[in-house]
Amino acid sequence: MTLPLGFVVELDRHTRVVDGGRALLGGFPTRLLRLTPRARRLLVDRTLPVRDAAGALLADRLLECGMAHPVAASLPAPDDPRYTVVVPVRDRPRQLDRLLRSIGADPPVIVVDDASRHPAAVAAVAAQHGARLVALAANVGPAGARNAGLRLVTTPYVVFADSDIVLDPDTVPTLLRHFADPRVAMAVPRITGLLTAATTWIERYENARSSLDLGAHPASVRPGTPVSWASSACVVARVDALAEGFDEGMRVGEDVDLCWRIVEAGRRVRYEPAVRAAHEHRVRVGDWFLRKAVYGTGAQPLAQRHPEFIAPAVFAPWSTAFAVALLAQRRWSVPAAWAVLGVVTVRIARKLDGTRHPYRLAARLTANGALGTLAQTSALLTRHWWPLAVVGCMGSRRLRRATAVAALADIALEYRRDRTPLDPLRYGIARRLDDLAYGAGVWFSALKARSVAALRPRVTR
Repeated sequence: MTLPLGFVVELDRHTRVVDGGRALLGGFPTRLLRLTPRARRLLVDRTLPVRDAAGALLADRLLECGMAHPVAASLPAPDDPRYTVVVPVRDRPRQLDRLLRSIGADPPVIVVDDASRHPAAVAAVAAQHGARLVALAANVGPAGARNAGLRLVTTPYVVFADSDIVLDPDTVPTLLRHFADPRVAMAVPRITGLLTAATTWIERYENARSSLDLGAHPASVRPGTPVSWASSACVVARVDALAEGFDEGMRVGEDVDLCWRIVEAGRRVRYEPAVRAAHEHRVRVGDWFLRKAVYGTGAQPLAQRHPEFIAPAVFAPWSTAFAVALLAQRRWSVPAAWAVLGVVTVRIARKLDGTRHPYRLAARLTANGALGTLAQTSALLTRHWWPLAVVGCMGSRRLRRATAVAALADIALEYRRDRTPLDPLRYGIARRLDDLAYGAGVWFSALKARSVAALRPRVTR
């Protein structure tokens, strides 16, 4: 399967052009890609339009490495763009009506009523909009409801849309353009907050920091990368690439599982933030906290199905030594940490031998790795391992200091980045409650399964 002529990719914002255009540095994991003279001529202002087989080969390589992303607006529409919208719903007639109005009358719509307590209201909304209604006798959960609709789809593409979202008119047409890449099996938009009066402080936090919002930059959805999963709140997929569909044994995390199975099968999942789907976030603290905890309970089922992907943190041997040295908080800690970074810089520079300024590039990469290590260590203390951190803080002044620094630094850095319309105090409270809820869900599922697989970091070279 090759990329078609006219396909256009653009280098990722983190991909660096080095040595005067003779090499590219970036991707996930970071790598150096040396370019032949012919390949250099194919790149124009950080973009690569596919004009021949050589261009298709290089563009595909850049996509696979995470060094570049498709320019969706420049891609052709599919030859057969027909799609069916599948909406799983349980009650929520008001939200369903709002979603169906945003979809319009053109595509066929299948509404799967997952054993609503008031089915007549759901049936009335579906009939009003001309949607096909599938009423399930028993509640099977979102995965089972989506699969029930999927089995009735006869178009090449399917759109899964949860009842509590609103679709923009250009969302699905833009996502369909990603299927010009024959390896793309699924494409997802950015999930943002539904614009309302935005009244409660927790709603303002969620609009800026939703778990479903994967950020402003395009990405390939792959485990172990900055965008490691995608929500099924809004998904466009090839019907023939979904196989058995969602895992009906999962009530939460079924979207993560589907993404990872698609990637394991050698297909691609694209995240396209140029288009959006608006999601009605929870606005009451209790409901919001409970939902965050439910998200956490998905970690253990995912650990059973994908043990190589679910680690709460992934360290290299050197980053483990770096983190341990700093956590020890001894006189030798800072010199030891600097020594680790120095050794790593030299080793990376040797791998970059032949480039201009290898030590400068190596120092930058080492610094990025050190920052990533600190971020992961902080997340372990305040999110995934917080019950252990609380117990440890009772008997260790050093651990109290490390945990306090991690919690406060995280709030300061994220508050500046998110630019939320919320004061720092309430933002900080929401941030810590967010981590407490998710971590509690992870621990609950781990204890229930009597397994620490979802809590165990991974050390890899």
